[in-house]
Amino acid sequence: MSGGGEAGARRTPRPRRASRIERVLRLHELPLLIGLVLTWMALWHEVSWMSFVSGIVVAVVVTRLFYLPPVKLAGRFNPWYALRYLVYFFWHLSRASWQVAWLAVRPGPPPPTSIIAVELRTRSDFILTMVGLTNSLIPGSLVAEVDRFSSTLYLHVLNTPAQQDIDRMRRDVYHIENLLIRAVGSREELEAIR
Repeated sequence: MSGGGEAGARRTPRPRRASRIERVLRLHELPLLIGLVLTWMALWHEVSWMSFVSGIVVAVVVTRLFYLPPVKLAGRFNPWYALRYLVYFFWHLSRASWQVAWLAVRPGPPPPTSIIAVELRTRSDFILTMVGLTNSLIPGSLVAEVDRFSSTLYLHVLNTPAQQDIDRMRRDVYHIENLLIRAVGSREELEAIR
């Protein structure tokens, strides 16, 4: 009988089981859920309790049915480089809009286009996605394909009559990646680009 007391003393405590609410709503998914609810409300062009509650239901169902791998963030933020990224983005957005508009109305043959591959230095899914989105939002370039395992973006680029235009586009993509790594990248990525 005394052996039972010793065995009971050696037991390790059981890990706390997650409550039903914790299993349904995981805290690390909160930004995704908020984004999905806001998108749902924007799609309905309505801000009401009904659209909010139905947005929560749709967001929870979508995140359970369509599994996405978790996006790991570095946990650091540099406001100076974030500001530089935003200034770069908005400047190139406005400049490229005028350039593409001119290409659309100018006389002559259509401008030559290219598909270029740019292998990024980062292995972060978040930064890879942000670089791709930035390039797609700036008129004149569009992400045609992404190779996640080699961090390669395949871009369809407008108005590339010469090799120097293709090289300039690659430099622009690397510059965007550089700004994003300096703004939100990990310390390892920062060391890799220095």
